[in-house]
Amino acid sequence: MDRMLVIALHVSIFGSVQGVGFRRWMNESALKLSLTGWVRNASDGSVEAFIQGPQDNVNDMLSSLWEGPNLADVEDVLTQDSQVDESLELFEIH
Repeated sequence: MDRMLVIALHVSIFGSVQGVGFRRWMNESALKLSLTGWVRNASDGSVEAFIQGPQDNVNDMLSSLWEGPNLADVEDVLTQDSQVDESLELFEIH
């Protein structure tokens, strides 16, 4: 079995997650985990992200999203499986 199975997820994080450094924190966390993708504020007050990388690393990121940065108050994290985008080389804030 391939230990480096790459997966991709579209994620929406709800709660007090805008204006608290969530995107910057997520960017730093993703880079430490060697993930690629992006994060942005959504118009409904949530934070939206696309993350991809080794399955274990993506799962580690999902776990940490429930905590977020110190000032965040995460109420829900919704995920949807997505197609891997091989054109992404970095994790970016949009």
